[in-house]
Amino acid sequence: MSRYSALGLLRGALNGQKHWQPAWRDPEPKSHYDIIVIGGGGHGLATAYYLAKVHGLRNIAVLEKGWIGGGNTGRNTTIVRSNYRQPALHNLFEFGLKMWEHLSDELNYNVMFSPRGSLTLGHSDADMTMLAQRGDAMRCSGIDAELLTRDQVAKMEPLLDMSREARFPIQGALLQGRGGTARHDAVAWGYARGADSLGVDIIQKCEVTGFVWDGKAVVGVETTRGRIGAGRIGICVAGHSGHVAGLAGLKLPIESQTLQAMVTEGVKPMIKSVIQTQSLHCYISQSDKGGIVFGGDPDNWPSYAQRGNPMIMEGAIAQGLALVPSLSRLRMVRTWSGVTDMSFDGSPIIGETPVQNLFLNGGWCYGGFKATPASGWTYAYTLANGKPHKLNAPFALDRFEKGATIDETGTGPMPNSR
Repeated sequence: MSRYSALGLLRGALNGQKHWQPAWRDPEPKSHYDIIVIGGGGHGLATAYYLAKVHGLRNIAVLEKGWIGGGNTGRNTTIVRSNYRQPALHNLFEFGLKMWEHLSDELNYNVMFSPRGSLTLGHSDADMTMLAQRGDAMRCSGIDAELLTRDQVAKMEPLLDMSREARFPIQGALLQGRGGTARHDAVAWGYARGADSLGVDIIQKCEVTGFVWDGKAVVGVETTRGRIGAGRIGICVAGHSGHVAGLAGLKLPIESQTLQAMVTEGVKPMIKSVIQTQSLHCYISQSDKGGIVFGGDPDNWPSYAQRGNPMIMEGAIAQGLALVPSLSRLRMVRTWSGVTDMSFDGSPIIGETPVQNLFLNGGWCYGGFKATPASGWTYAYTLANGKPHKLNAPFALDRFEKGATIDETGTGPMPNSR
């Protein structure tokens, strides 16, 4: 950091950041855009950025009903990985993981990507068989995966309860060394600043309340800030996909559920990697500030509330403490919840809808954050060209009608919810 940067930070700390300039504009909506992206989360902002950067489009708007970073982008556990078994999934997420590795340079904004490793524990012979199958599938596609023995796991994460009397005995693990975490807020801010610098209008406090029709095609949106015309419209609203699509008469094969997480007080380094398990409903990591982050299963009932049920979080914490007993004395600092689209096969929906000019990006379940760059890139391609990119072609909405679902049951940290 330069002397002037250090002085700037010090001045900002002493005067309440009064001299800081906004990182992106606050424009009034135009009457018409070539493309409107509904939703100012990470996926929507990434889509707009790549529409401008890669496809050279400039007359683009992102409509956000709240504020940038106020939705699921700021309400997740920041995990980044591509350790899926099915090719359609691991190819998409691996494309994104490679983008994560250079995203700070791409955006000229530090997204704090930390490739500390994604460690998926196995607790039985069946677990280890499934982890081996997943690792083999990944390696066949050139993705890093290493099956670890019990002793190797103990060396990597010495605070895990490796005793034979443990509540959840550990037999081994699958490691993806390139996986890790990133700073969720920074991802939203970086993409927002990058998109704005390329001429994208980011319009906050602008809720879409309906669609404007010309025959069977949508040609604009009704919003709380007036009617706005558009050539193409992309829905990208995370847990509210069903609601927004419903405004266009679409009923999606998804259900909105609350997904919770929590963080403890900051402590010295205790957890090296991101710890997940093949059979349990919890995952654990340590933030850059030292807090231990716990995540668990969705609440498993429909809700749009950004708050969760204590019983679900209590269950995840109980499992986490059984894995790492030394965390039991830590104090909880805060909890939070996001609203997720739970698709019927546990995989995203990216592509066209039956409504002309209307496209959908949703159904990410609890895996949306790690897909942010890949999702934005492929969705931008789809919106710009009116057809899917090869990476998102398998995730078309009509796969449910055709029986071509992509069900990754048993390969994520919380398999039963898939």
